[in-house]
Amino acid sequence: MEGKSALFRTFAGLNSIPIVLDTTDPDEIVETIIRLRPSFGAVNLEDISAPRCFEIERRLIEALDCPVMHDDQHGTAIVVLAALKGAARHLDRDVAGLRVVISGAGAAGVACAKILRAAGVADIVVLDSKGIIAADRPDLNEFKTDLATWSNPRNLHGGAAEALDGADVFVGVSAGTVAESAVATMADDAVIFAMSNPDPEIHPDVAAEHAAIIATGRSDFPNQINNVLAFPGVFAGALDAGARRITEGMKLAAAEAILAVVGDDLAADYIVPSALDPRVAPAVAQAVADAARTEGVIA
Repeated sequence: MEGKSALFRTFAGLNSIPIVLDTTDPDEIVETIIRLRPSFGAVNLEDISAPRCFEIERRLIEALDCPVMHDDQHGTAIVVLAALKGAARHLDRDVAGLRVVISGAGAAGVACAKILRAAGVADIVVLDSKGIIAADRPDLNEFKTDLATWSNPRNLHGGAAEALDGADVFVGVSAGTVAESAVATMADDAVIFAMSNPDPEIHPDVAAEHAAIIATGRSDFPNQINNVLAFPGVFAGALDAGARRITEGMKLAAAEAILAVVGDDLAADYIVPSALDPRVAPAVAQAVADAARTEGVIA
């Protein structure tokens, strides 16, 4: 978290303080942050596992009159959407028509599914450690049950092999591995975002045998999907506008701004800017502030 504080300062000119809580109890976390609120203009939640992270974020958004965002969820989701829009544009595809498979139903996976849905993607299949999330699975918690009501429109069952058959996009946020035989059944001109770090779900060299565009969470391969492209600018824009909260529209605007920085340089190995590109945070901040004003969430 000290590193993220440095990134906030470097890219967005924001001062932040890493506060570590010696508890995993949602009630204690929420109460502590509410009591600390008068000292801070915004709250960036970090390293809270699912499903507790969903409840904690929801309760804090309801309780506080300032921007709150769990970066592990929404920072990842924003950059994934920007990257997918870049990939689709390069391949001359419509994002809404893509079949997307997300491996991982934790904080990042659920947030990615939600933002892709908000961006118009209709066919999203999510995998957890037990396989495809489907409405008739009896072992789902309340958050996965909700996910099952609007994902998996073809009612698929099974595991990665069944999910990836004919899929256009793979988004890996699971720390698991995916067999090459399953990846080989994806559609032509497939897109693979193998984001587990340091070991991608499928190694880029292997993925290149089956995909047109590949992204990872690593800096030593092209197309690094890194949250630093999102969170400094999102918070700077929200604070500049005096926003009371961070909305879905503000997140979508952030994704568009990230992609806009790429501009005419868009290529298979350049669908998102470098994580260190100094143009990104100001562009994201402006887009987020404009969206906040448009949506009327300013104080």
